[in-house]
Amino acid sequence: MLVPVLYKKMVVDGLSIFYREAGNPKNPALILLHGFPSSSYMFRDLIPLLADKYYVIAPDYPGYGNSSMPAVDSFSYTFENISLVIERLLYNLRIPRYILYCHDYGGPIGFRLAVRHPQRILGFVIQNAVVNVEGLGQPFDLFKALWADPSLENKAAFASLVTPTFTQKQYLTGICHPYLISPDGYSMDQYFLDRPGNSEIQLALGYDYRMNVTQYPRWQHYLQTFQPPTLVAWGKNDFIFTLNGAYSFKRYVQDAEIHMLCGGHFVLEEAHYAIADLIKGFFGRKYGI
Repeated sequence: MLVPVLYKKMVVDGLSIFYREAGNPKNPALILLHGFPSSSYMFRDLIPLLADKYYVIAPDYPGYGNSSMPAVDSFSYTFENISLVIERLLYNLRIPRYILYCHDYGGPIGFRLAVRHPQRILGFVIQNAVVNVEGLGQPFDLFKALWADPSLENKAAFASLVTPTFTQKQYLTGICHPYLISPDGYSMDQYFLDRPGNSEIQLALGYDYRMNVTQYPRWQHYLQTFQPPTLVAWGKNDFIFTLNGAYSFKRYVQDAEIHMLCGGHFVLEEAHYAIADLIKGFFGRKYGI
């Protein structure tokens, strides 16, 4: 039986936060945390495949998708602040424990939730997100230059990451089944990126990403200490995050399960059926879900 997806908004700290919801709230909660430059729209095909077994929530962060986009002078765009907004959203939804699905920027947000409240975490699904420096691929050279010197020249170079060319590159590099890649994904992302003021938001978060790097040892310690069930479903041809970043989860979580899928950074675009099966199989074995 197909479970409908609901499209809702909730005011959190004065911000209108959009989220997709599906499934029975009595089922285990699965929180889908999107990456850059996407939104909960990236999970549009996955959600219906999971909603029979899980209570699925996929929010848009402030500045992304259909959530509020306050200007950078009225909201401090940091990964810490975004994680606090998502934490309050989950609190307001009365979700006490949950599995976190983390993609890209969703990693720094999800691991902040985990280290603040480890007792709430039932496990992780990691899709191309990292917890160590060796996981950062070539595009992060632009980030590192910005961190070292936020000059006008380095800010201009960083702005290449919000262009249509780079957005499409993220979706199309390393794909294995070209006819499965809908242009809707990168077109939707670019629509939101092109809104007046959004480039300043992306610049602010790009500069703040350096704070994630300083947190890596803390996140590694969390994983080693609590050993949360961790499923890595990775697009093996990703040029943004490295294979070392994927395999390193086995270094921190003894029973981590790692699957290399044929695809790129947005492997979910062509492998949502496979990833849904992996999630159900993995957590079914762990929790009998």
